[in-house]
Amino acid sequence: MKRYFITGLLIWVPLGITLWVISVLVGTLDDLLFLLPRRYQPTEWLGFHIPGFGVILALSIVLSTGLLTANILGQRLVTMWEEILARIPVVKSIYGSVKQVSDTLFSGSGQAFRKALLVRFPHQDAWTIAFLTGSPSGEVASHLGEEHVSVYVPTTPNPTSGYFVLVPKRDTFELEMSVDDALKYVISMGVVAPSPKAAELRLQSGDEHNRKG
Repeated sequence: MKRYFITGLLIWVPLGITLWVISVLVGTLDDLLFLLPRRYQPTEWLGFHIPGFGVILALSIVLSTGLLTANILGQRLVTMWEEILARIPVVKSIYGSVKQVSDTLFSGSGQAFRKALLVRFPHQDAWTIAFLTGSPSGEVASHLGEEHVSVYVPTTPNPTSGYFVLVPKRDTFELEMSVDDALKYVISMGVVAPSPKAAELRLQSGDEHNRKG
């Protein structure tokens, strides 16, 4: 009975958590409908609530914004908008910081969170998984002497909180596992280890790509 019960849990727990997360996300996006005038809300002209309509609205807004700002006129409007925000005392600090982070994370040419590293943390005799976010520069780099890298060390099981650490590059090892595999490894507290075959396939594809290049 115990074995059957555990087998059932292994099936239902991941499914239940997945459905719960999706439900929370859909419910949060559905709250965006309150931004619409009441006469434009689906419940008014359909007579009933449509779960997930907020997701469609959010996707439409994001795609429309990207479409409008992809040309020269749209970029000028964005620049004017940013100049207005830059003149508001508190808003400019928050918006500027968030924009710099988002530009770094979502830029196709950026290296932030593109590589998983093995670093010494929280002391020299311990190792953990970290993600490369960049390299120190300016005044910070001048005080460090040797070459360092900036890394983000996520906590377990919640990787959204963690530590920003500057570590010597010589004390880091670049891992062949993908960022997704590394996140799974961290969230599962080391239970879900990356497949060696997957790493081997990535190495082979990388070698083939280098030969073609």
